[in-house]
Amino acid sequence: MTTLLEVSGLGITFGGLKAVQDVGFRVNPGEIVSVIGPNGAGKTTLFNMISGVYKPSSGTVKLDGQDVTGLDPFLLARRGLSRTFQNLQIFQTMTVLENAIAGFHLQEKGSLLADLLHLPSMKFRARAAETEARTLLNRVRLGNAAEKEASSLSYGALKRLEIARALALKPRVLLLDEPAAGCNAVETEEIDHLIAEVAASGTAILLVEHDMKMVMRISNHIVVLDHGEKIAEGEPAVVSRDPKVIEAYLGTEAAHA
Repeated sequence: MTTLLEVSGLGITFGGLKAVQDVGFRVNPGEIVSVIGPNGAGKTTLFNMISGVYKPSSGTVKLDGQDVTGLDPFLLARRGLSRTFQNLQIFQTMTVLENAIAGFHLQEKGSLLADLLHLPSMKFRARAAETEARTLLNRVRLGNAAEKEASSLSYGALKRLEIARALALKPRVLLLDEPAAGCNAVETEEIDHLIAEVAASGTAILLVEHDMKMVMRISNHIVVLDHGEKIAEGEPAVVSRDPKVIEAYLGTEAAHA
C-alpha cells in the first residue's frame, strides 16, 4: 500500500526548548491515525509542522512520496493536504453554503480579469462551486441548513461545517485537530461516523483528539506523545495497555499497579 503521509524525525525548537523531537509515523490511504498524549505533549505543535504553520527545525514531511517539509499551507492544500483547527475558523455571519463555497477557492483556476469583468467563465465556476458545495453539505448532513447563517448552528454542526470546508479541497490527507472538542455525546457520534465515512472513501486521516473513547473506537493506529517525544505506537488495544502510556496519563503508581 502506498503511504500518503510520511513523517520522519520531525522536531522543532523554540528558544532552546525542544517542543517536539524525533517524531515519525506513516498514514496510508483510508487509514485513521490518531495522535494522543496529555496536555502539553506537543500534539498541536506536531500538526502545525505537518500542515506548514510552523517550519520544522529537523526531520521531513513527505506527501505521496514528495518532500513537502516547510511548505506554506496553501501550497500543501493544492498538493492534497488540508486541515481543521482546534478553534473554529468559521465565518459566523455568512451562510452555511457560503462557508462551504469558500473552501473551493484554492481549486479555482480562473483569472482575476475574468472575475473583474464578470465573464461567462467566472459565472460558470461560481455555479459549479455552489453545486459541489451543496453536495458536500449533504455529505456532512447539513444540506437542509445551507441557507441559514452559520451562527445559528449548534457547536457540533459548526464542527461538521469546518470539516466540509476542508473536504472542499478534495484532500488525499486530512488533518483533524480535536474535531469533537466541546461536543456532546450525540454530536461526537455524528462526527465519529463522518470521519469513518471520509476514511472509507480512501482519504488518509491524521487525528488529534482528547476523547479517548472516540479514539479507541475509530483509529487504525495510534501514536502517543509525551513532552514532545513519541513514547508508544501501535494498534489501539496494544497502546491502551502500554505501561508508558498509562504512566503518562495517570502517573507512575497506576502504571505499576
